[in-house]
Amino acid sequence: MITLLEARGIGKRFGGLTALDDVSLTINKGEVYGLIGPNGAGKTTLFNVLTGAYMPDGGEFVFNGSQLPTGKPHKVVGRGIARTFQNIRLFRELTALENVMAGHHIRTRAGIWGILTQSRFTREEERLTTERAYELLDYVGIAHLAEAVSKNLSYGDQRRLEIARALATEPHLLALDEPAAGMNATETAQLRRLIDQIRHDGVTVLLIEHDVKLVMGLCDRVAVLDFGRKIAEDVPSVVQRDPKVIEAYLGGGHKHVA
Repeated sequence: MITLLEARGIGKRFGGLTALDDVSLTINKGEVYGLIGPNGAGKTTLFNVLTGAYMPDGGEFVFNGSQLPTGKPHKVVGRGIARTFQNIRLFRELTALENVMAGHHIRTRAGIWGILTQSRFTREEERLTTERAYELLDYVGIAHLAEAVSKNLSYGDQRRLEIARALATEPHLLALDEPAAGMNATETAQLRRLIDQIRHDGVTVLLIEHDVKLVMGLCDRVAVLDFGRKIAEDVPSVVQRDPKVIEAYLGGGHKHVA
């Protein structure tokens, strides 16, 4: 296996609270990697450090063979890591199409002068960006909602739109923060098929999810955090029977995490 992302001894504190304590893990190219744990375990904090929203207090990330910049979200996206959020963060007054086009902006080259003069290059780049945005909306199953204002979309469609916008940045690693939250069984099944397709099409996926059944059925490997520390990392069949994981989730006395 080829390593895509390596977290080395990541630490993060908020005052006297240790949110991440020497967390290390490795994600391989082409896999769906799950990150689970009880509420407050540090999962989203790790996402925020990885994607540049927080500065780590220790450790480093190595991505595609070189150190990842810290505290600089735009540079992290530029290197090929995109994310969605636990609480949906769309441009609520823009259409679905405009949201996805905004995500592709980091891969465009037109400068201020080209935009002001509407040069031939700028017009062609805009056409290609629009075309790609339509393709991604179709990819996630909401092409028919391209002209709908994002705030008017259903919850499940907003989740899909956020994934489309993240994919528009052309990532090597897509980090999904609880994408199934609030979804019904049908929507969750559709999401699982979409994540499978994303991986099949060459994008590695890092998944935070409270739906343990979804994680165990979808992920190649799973890491478990508890109180900011990694307590397990292995294939799902091993992790769900790990006594430390069972204790963290259920307080012991159970045979596995289902």
